[in-house]
Amino acid sequence: MNNLFQFSQPLDDKAKVLFSDEHQEFLAELIDTFQPRLNELLEKRQQRQANYDSGALPDFDPNTQDIRESNWKIAPLPKDLQKRRLEITGPVDRKMVINALNANVDCYMADFEDSQSPTWDGMVNGQINLRDANLGGMTYTDPSSGKHYKVGENPALLIARVRGLHLPEKHVQRNGQAIPGALMDFALYFLLNYQQRLQKGTGVYYYLPKLEHSAEAKWWADVFHFTEQKFNLKTSTIRATVLIETLPAVFQMHEILYALKDHIAALNCGRWDYIFSYIKTLKAHADRVLPDRQVVSMDKPFLNAYSRLLVKTCHQRGALAMGGMAAFIPSKDPAENEKILAKVHADKTLERDNGHDGTWIAHPGLADTVREIFVDGIKGDNQLHVLREEDSDIDQSLLLQPCDGERTEAGMRTNIRVSLQYIAAWLNGKGCVPIYGLMEDAATAEISRTSIWQWIRHGKKLSDGTPVTKALFTQLLQEEAEVVKNEVGKERWSNEPFEQALALLENITTADELVDFLTLPGYEQLN
Repeated sequence: MNNLFQFSQPLDDKAKVLFSDEHQEFLAELIDTFQPRLNELLEKRQQRQANYDSGALPDFDPNTQDIRESNWKIAPLPKDLQKRRLEITGPVDRKMVINALNANVDCYMADFEDSQSPTWDGMVNGQINLRDANLGGMTYTDPSSGKHYKVGENPALLIARVRGLHLPEKHVQRNGQAIPGALMDFALYFLLNYQQRLQKGTGVYYYLPKLEHSAEAKWWADVFHFTEQKFNLKTSTIRATVLIETLPAVFQMHEILYALKDHIAALNCGRWDYIFSYIKTLKAHADRVLPDRQVVSMDKPFLNAYSRLLVKTCHQRGALAMGGMAAFIPSKDPAENEKILAKVHADKTLERDNGHDGTWIAHPGLADTVREIFVDGIKGDNQLHVLREEDSDIDQSLLLQPCDGERTEAGMRTNIRVSLQYIAAWLNGKGCVPIYGLMEDAATAEISRTSIWQWIRHGKKLSDGTPVTKALFTQLLQEEAEVVKNEVGKERWSNEPFEQALALLENITTADELVDFLTLPGYEQLN
């Protein structure tokens, strides 16, 4: 086997399939060609953030006004990417892949990012699972229950989400440097599956998370062109959906579509990460502090404007506009479930009426409710005809408008419990966790802990007049840790990394400087 990489883990049979000599050669070529530029792009992120911290605000770039105002379209969409009315998302462990492919949906986003804890075994097995899904006939028998799972007829269209550009893969180094997780995920999924997918008359489809600038989209476009040329494939064999889930990116949507015009299929409202990014990007701006996360909903002016502008921009250019995540989990209590489905129905109706072409759910039990809105409720495969010409007045001030609402002790305590339980699960290898009736992933944990950090940073007060301080947070953290310990039981508390999560949550929430992503210090503690 080649020695192009240094692995911190021994390669078992599955890992050897992923890192064959041929695969290593292509991955090394990608990394040597594109990692230096990626490092520069990440440095530019830091420079932009320094400007925001000094008082500047994100805005539309006057230097690219001609791209926003000129007449152009993306490459025509392939037939199987024109109908994406309902998509389910989830991690790449085998049982969940099968359940997602069998759900009553059009597409399944298999997630190597926010809903996947990046353990070495998890990432290796995830690639094998998606290979088997593309081959067809995938099965799984649960070792604890003995229950058998099998992918049925007409599974959902599979789209893989790679890790964000900021995330390294520490278990694999080249020339003494950790390789980018995004390039590893992209390359291995492509190499394992492109021939099988082409034989089935489809392409290789990806979701790209957390882009902040069109220069990052251009980097991905160059990766895609390089790969297609290397394997003698037609341009546009690789198609991507970009999540608009950072505040800077909402001002770059035309430019992102233009940079990726040969490979883009859609933009998506990654709304939970977008709220997190609003907090993080504007962390130094005391006049833009958000209230309890529970009240920051899509009917708030700054979020509704983001949804409408995304639809308008995409449809002007021939791209689909995907809606955001319904994170609710159906309840076994009929009365409670009725309330949940009513909330989901209202949320998805708003998205459909804004002109979105499809939307996301985290649980298959929501599929029927959402299909009433996004399948029965629209004519045709999509809403590309909805041009939203009336929305010419969406400007910087509306997109950055602060959100009304209270900061409450109950909201703060809920944020603490959610963050603590999610971080413990993530450190334990689970990136997608049901907590208090919601399917939580890294994005919602990020909102929870950065919200508190921002309240502390700007000396905000709770609705009862109590100042939010580090001391108050530390006190509430200890109290809520006892609540969680009672909820999960002492045995589970001691057997899972709750104490480790407690220390990590305290460190990042009381730090003087905001930690960009909890997954970065968390990853240092992950096997």
